[in-house]
Amino acid sequence: MIKKMSPFENEFNIPAKNCYRMVILGSTKVGKTAIISRFLNERVEDQYTPTIEDFHRKFYNIRGDVYQLDILDTSGNHPFPAMRRLSILTGDVFILVFSLDNRDSFQEVQRLKRQIYETKSCLKNKTKENVDVPIVICGNKCDREFNREVQNEEIEQLVADDEQCAYYEISAKRNTNVDQMFQTLFTMAKLPNEMSPDSHRKVSVQYSEVLQNSSRKSFRNKKLKDGEAYGIVAPFARRPSVHSDLRYIKEKAIGGGQSKQSCTIS
Repeated sequence: MIKKMSPFENEFNIPAKNCYRMVILGSTKVGKTAIISRFLNERVEDQYTPTIEDFHRKFYNIRGDVYQLDILDTSGNHPFPAMRRLSILTGDVFILVFSLDNRDSFQEVQRLKRQIYETKSCLKNKTKENVDVPIVICGNKCDREFNREVQNEEIEQLVADDEQCAYYEISAKRNTNVDQMFQTLFTMAKLPNEMSPDSHRKVSVQYSEVLQNSSRKSFRNKKLKDGEAYGIVAPFARRPSVHSDLRYIKEKAIGGGQSKQSCTIS
């Protein structure tokens, strides 16, 4: 089924080289959705709701270039291994989350890291050691230090000698180290640091002109300043179809990253 794009999304023709997908993985109840809420809305909901799979889309205007970042918040149960594999294949950058007070969730992150490298190496016909996949591992709930079940030595071993893998202890609830974590992830992916939550101005859909004709010298709206970095969360974003994901893999992972075709496809 072809997704009918909203007029908001249909106005842009973003080159595929400026389109990325961030995938967040981990066990249930480790705080994946809370991290994404911090990223998109700068707040965390108090009530826990299990995630089946959530898809978000954010647009940026950074130094005259327009970027699209898709965000896939996955279920911790992963009942369908094929969908988990597809999520990994379409991912450009990854966040792996465990809870510092839950050893099982750390062991799941160890498995996920191996699975990402194995899946990507098969796709690019490389060895696992030569696959460059930006990954940040998050030990969430650092505000619960007294219940800690994962030791620093184990974490250091997991990220040792891997320049494309970083580790942060964070608290999504208290917003501790969350922005620094995103800055590191985007730096490893060679993306603008302005994508980080506190490094751009958040504007609503009514200011979507900031994403159009981005090379012009000034904006019609006096509230928008030329040269500032802007971010807009797309309303009603829906996960692309499997067919679109397969096209995305072909364009991005197999060598079509320089294509000028819009990557907002379904």
